[in-house]
Amino acid sequence: MIIAANLKTNLTRSATHKYIKQVQTCTQNSSQEVIVLPATSSLDSYKTDITIGVQNAYPVEHGAFTGEIGLEHLNEFAIKTILIGHSERRHILGETQELIVKKFDYFKEQGFKIIYCVGEPLEIRERSHEEVLMYIHNQFEGIDTEYENLIIAYEPVWAIGTGKVPTLEDIQNVHNELTKKSSAPLLYGGSVKVNNVKDILKVGNVNGVLVGSAALNAESFCSIIQVADELEKN
Repeated sequence: MIIAANLKTNLTRSATHKYIKQVQTCTQNSSQEVIVLPATSSLDSYKTDITIGVQNAYPVEHGAFTGEIGLEHLNEFAIKTILIGHSERRHILGETQELIVKKFDYFKEQGFKIIYCVGEPLEIRERSHEEVLMYIHNQFEGIDTEYENLIIAYEPVWAIGTGKVPTLEDIQNVHNELTKKSSAPLLYGGSVKVNNVKDILKVGNVNGVLVGSAALNAESFCSIIQVADELEKN
């Protein structure tokens, strides 16, 4: 399974070093693919077997793009994994599908592993299952769903950071539909916690989780990794 931590705008570089060291210890005997996405200012040359990725980058090597980082900055730390299309960048920071596709195509050309996020807001969820699927379908416009280094993360926007989680049946229904669109591994994200991750990981066509707030504490994130290990043994 793939167990990924999106640290968002949290943990300083010093704190992230301590975090990575602690998570590294608990993954030594784990069979999971563990990915950690630190805050931009916390990127560094971490001595770890854990995959370190980036939450965002601009689709250029370098240039006049104030407040952004480019390929040159990622190469400095040998980063080859990127998160693209997260709902907070779509809905809070206003990224359009056009820009998201531009980022996707650029980092695809560079051979990056891309974690591509899709998910619906509450007003769409409350309408109908068909409208949810249509909304998600539109988020794949221009995206190469057969890219060999693609990971898809389904994150219902209304569940992120709210403590609300879709029913297991809802998660399975969406993930079943996503298998018709791509053969990529499918992650679920959105209020994933230690106390619900076991049930989520047991859902059909869920190949892992993308964890937000519950991953900020290394012990909590390690517990989630341990749950995945225990499930694979059974």
